[in-house]
Amino acid sequence: MEEQLKNTRWEPLWGGAKVLVSREHGFGTDAVLLAHFSRPKPGEAWADLGTGCGVIPLLWRARASGGKITGVELREQAAEQAKRSVEENGFAGEVSIIQGDARNLPDYFPAGSLDGIACNPPYTAPGAGIPSPEEARRTARLGDSFTLDDLAAAARYALRFGGKLCVCLRPNRLAEAVEVFHKAALEPKRLRLVQQRPGKEPFLFLMECRRGGKPGMVVEPVLLLEGPDGSPTEEIEAIYGDYRDNPERKGKSPAK
Repeated sequence: MEEQLKNTRWEPLWGGAKVLVSREHGFGTDAVLLAHFSRPKPGEAWADLGTGCGVIPLLWRARASGGKITGVELREQAAEQAKRSVEENGFAGEVSIIQGDARNLPDYFPAGSLDGIACNPPYTAPGAGIPSPEEARRTARLGDSFTLDDLAAAARYALRFGGKLCVCLRPNRLAEAVEVFHKAALEPKRLRLVQQRPGKEPFLFLMECRRGGKPGMVVEPVLLLEGPDGSPTEEIEAIYGDYRDNPERKGKSPAK
């Protein structure tokens, strides 16, 4: 494992926190947006399924302390990166990382014990897409490893009544996601589309479901990452916070 972690580097996050990233296990705009969209309240118990390098739990803890946060990650190197980030930031008292399969949540959590779950699931539906030759990228991108049905079953088990499931996916899977979660008594309640700039098609959606919620979904205003001139919008600047001051990102849009 030490050999595998030689090609890692620390990347600054919000509020002085940092995360250990590698070429195989890093993060993108979708994870930052999902962390902001979900935003656990202080004192709540939340889990991030398929946490990768752990950026979502780290952002949760950096922005709102006082709850119990858990990241679940299947891949050994990614889980180790996440664990080291938790330790380096001094978050071990509130954030824990489990190396394990998110399809086996009964092994890690009592039924109905979580206030919320976030998941940035594989974007490609099972059996679709071109498999990557690299295992880490293949697991992250292809839905055969963790389907929406798997996610729905895990969330229905672990969430308390009224608990939240927050996900982000490509818009071409919106209808599928609504159907799968509705059938699992995880009622879609909040939806937000994300566009790069005005005039472009949305490339992402963020959705919040409630376990046992009543029918009825609020569609929030579209989140624009850039204005007409290509500069970051005020909202995306606020979401990224001082992460935009990372020297490695100078001259880049926070959305890239």
